[in-house]
Amino acid sequence: MFEDKTLVCKDCGADFVFTAGEQEFYAEKGFENEPQRCKACRTARKNSAKGEREMFIATCAACGGEAKVPFKPREDRPVYCSECFAKKED
Repeated sequence: MFEDKTLVCKDCGADFVFTAGEQEFYAEKGFENEPQRCKACRTARKNSAKGEREMFIATCAACGGEAKVPFKPREDRPVYCSECFAKKED
C-alpha cells in the first residue's frame, strides 16, 4: 500500500526517505502532513526549543561529594550524587 518516498528537508535541503513504515504510522495516528525536516534537523529543532536546564550544587548525603541536580535542594530531603544514587537504586 505505502512506498518509500524521497522528500527534501526544508531546513538543510538534503534528501531524506519517508519510509513506508513511517507513512503507515502517520496514517494510523491521523497525521495528514508529511514530515518537512530530516531526522537530524527535527532533532536539532526539538533540542533548541528546550533551552539549558539550570543546575544546582548540593552536598551528597551519602559520600559528602559534590552533586549537581536539576532542582533546588531542600534542607529536609537528602540529595545524592549520581554515583550514590545509582548504588541506592540497586
